[in-house]
Amino acid sequence: MQPPDETKPRPIENRKSKIENPDGSAAAPFFLYLALTAPHTPILPTPDYAGRTRTTDYGDFCAQVDAVVGHILSALASTGLDKNTIVIFATDNGCSPAADFRTLAKHNHDPNLGYRGHKADIYEGGHRVPFIVRWPGRVLANHVSAEPIYQGDLFATFADIIGAKIPDNAAEDSVSILPALTTKTLPAPLHESLVHHSNNGSFAIRQGPWKLILCPDSGGWSAPRPGDAPRGSPPFQLYNLDDDPAEKTNLYAAHPELVQRLGKLLIAQIRAGRATPGAPQKNTGPQTWPELAWMKRFK
Repeated sequence: MQPPDETKPRPIENRKSKIENPDGSAAAPFFLYLALTAPHTPILPTPDYAGRTRTTDYGDFCAQVDAVVGHILSALASTGLDKNTIVIFATDNGCSPAADFRTLAKHNHDPNLGYRGHKADIYEGGHRVPFIVRWPGRVLANHVSAEPIYQGDLFATFADIIGAKIPDNAAEDSVSILPALTTKTLPAPLHESLVHHSNNGSFAIRQGPWKLILCPDSGGWSAPRPGDAPRGSPPFQLYNLDDDPAEKTNLYAAHPELVQRLGKLLIAQIRAGRATPGAPQKNTGPQTWPELAWMKRFK
């Protein structure tokens, strides 16, 4: 018998089917959320990993994370549960400057892969993170998707997998990314847009290749740096991420109509309390706050 071809996912016909133990007996579904403290500060690799990468303590700490993930996968394999368990690896934000970018660069390593900014910033270096999914026979193996998603999409994705309906007042911005996991080419984007926030609450909205940032600077830890937002800078930033993934050329002045369209779309989503189809929802906090002052620039 030939092993299953993981490059051709099996359709998920019966989403309510029972999970079986290796011996064929019924097993209850399980969920594990494991939030590792590494490689967050303090950067303290254990003695077994200190010096292993011959780079920095941060590099060693990341190697330790890899090993922990390997232990989890081995535990699943030893019980036979790896064949029918979804494993998702992701991080919550871009790399922190505590990793010491300058020293890492001496070892030819850039933890943000050339993207501008870092943790807490509105730029891509603060938001682009690893997202790896393993589900043998269901999701495409050895496949890379360029579809923009965010971790809130896991809610709708898991609901889609088990066939559960999400009420209007839950997961208002979440969409199922199952099509991106099982299909090489999507007929249309999964999200109409994606909304970003920086550490100080500044907004950005992305649609297709375009990203409109509703602040003149990073909105985060990079803001005080000289030259980040020179005096006289435009109030907003507009970047084409396909042409300029490092966000170096601000096209705000060149595309005023695009700025207005994206800004109005974000305003509509804020007022609707959601970015997906469904009944409008009220914000649980105040109806306005300082980080919405940019709204008055849109007519």
